[in-house]
Amino acid sequence: MSDWGFVAAALAIGFFGSSHCIGMCGGISSALGMAVPGRKPAWGQLVSYSAGRLGSYALMGAIAGALGAAVLPTLTPLRVLAGLMLVAMALYIAGWWRGLVWLERGGAHLWRYLQPLSRQLLPVNSAPQALALGSIWGWLPCGLVYSALTFALAQGGSGQAALAMFAFGLGTVPAMFATGAAGARVRELVQRPRVRILMALLILLFGLWTIWGAVGHAGHGAHGSHTGHGEPAVESTEPGGHHHHH
Repeated sequence: MSDWGFVAAALAIGFFGSSHCIGMCGGISSALGMAVPGRKPAWGQLVSYSAGRLGSYALMGAIAGALGAAVLPTLTPLRVLAGLMLVAMALYIAGWWRGLVWLERGGAHLWRYLQPLSRQLLPVNSAPQALALGSIWGWLPCGLVYSALTFALAQGGSGQAALAMFAFGLGTVPAMFATGAAGARVRELVQRPRVRILMALLILLFGLWTIWGAVGHAGHGAHGSHTGHGEPAVESTEPGGHHHHH
């Protein structure tokens, strides 16, 4: 994948997975946008709420990326896992397989401590309140977020993982804004079976693409990076002596 290809992929995963986000977070976003019947959406609160979520996602990615870089010798198995997670998420969104429910239940242990804090911020009457609520709500147990986090972790390094998660969150913002502005109408649209299946198929393609890229990369490494005796071959280096990675 190119240097910035993973950012575009993470952005697309967030955008196409928005149907799931609306089901999980749409109520909050709608409440912020339509706080007072007959008035225009509270755009300042919507922006602040989204900024809080994106900040939490980036922090999540940075932590996971740092841990992954410290303990994982190679990213190939993790990239395969990331692809499988995206496939599972696609099946989940389409309603064909609900296996990711167990993963969301696992994350519920942390959410049990954070949910009372989020309740104290309701109702939201200011942008700072919305920012704080978004920062907490970013940790809501969500199979799509966990799938994106695995994808981000597979990019290697704290900075790249944080950037991937930020891009993922950015991809979900249009749907959150639309929900805040149009409320039930947007939710009704994305809950239509054809729309959900279309979005699920696009995420499925990203998952298969990720697996194919990981397997192809592993095959290339197996044939190009080692000799027949199992010893590493000479690797090309960039100026300064740093090894060049694909």
